[in-house]
Amino acid sequence: MAFISSGYNPDKPMENRITDIGPRKYDEFYPPVIANNKGKWLYHEYLQPGIMVHVAESGDEVYTVRCGGARLMSVTHIREICEIADKHCDGYLRFTTRNNIEFMVDSKDKIEPLKKDLESRKFKGGSFKFPIGGTGAGISNIVHTQGWIHCHTPATDASGTVKATMDVLFEDFQQHRMPAHVRVSMACCLNMCGAVHCSDIAILGYHRKPPILDHEYLDKMCEIPLAIAACPTAAIKPAKIELPNGTKVNR
Repeated sequence: MAFISSGYNPDKPMENRITDIGPRKYDEFYPPVIANNKGKWLYHEYLQPGIMVHVAESGDEVYTVRCGGARLMSVTHIREICEIADKHCDGYLRFTTRNNIEFMVDSKDKIEPLKKDLESRKFKGGSFKFPIGGTGAGISNIVHTQGWIHCHTPATDASGTVKATMDVLFEDFQQHRMPAHVRVSMACCLNMCGAVHCSDIAILGYHRKPPILDHEYLDKMCEIPLAIAACPTAAIKPAKIELPNGTKVNR
């Protein structure tokens, strides 16, 4: 067996087991001020939309500037984010579960230069690369599913819908005029891998009609044999169908 030839001993399954094959432990990436005060924070408050301060029992303070990020980012964009972190935050940053980017500094004096730098960075069309906001009684970033970029079962794409929606809601991303924090999510199909039912407002794409099967191309798709192999009860079985040209393919 391949596992045994590689050194795996089925009689001692835990022997020489490697468990650190995932990402490195998150606490290795804490800024020093957070690492030194972990679990010892007194309170936090919003200084203005997108800008927070956390105060520790020791008196240490950490200031956070939150800006909206994209669900899907280019390498160039990520490098620019890292450049900002190196310039203002000693290389530290973090992402929220709603794809916001948070830049953290240990002094109030560092907020304004960071804020001006973020606001000065724009796309060629004039829109902000790093819009500041998404905190408190406003609208946070829209979280969404993969869409056509990766998933093979979506009823609709995600990125365009989210962009159009956020264009309308953008003012409330940068203000605190809602009754409470508002979360908007978008899922491309009823599978809802983005758990949109857990948000205040959900946008959901759904299939209205059964898909039309193209047997000639269906036979060539890698997902079909995978689906057959994965079914534990053999409920999914291949069958042959004859095309008009006489060719027989799986269906």
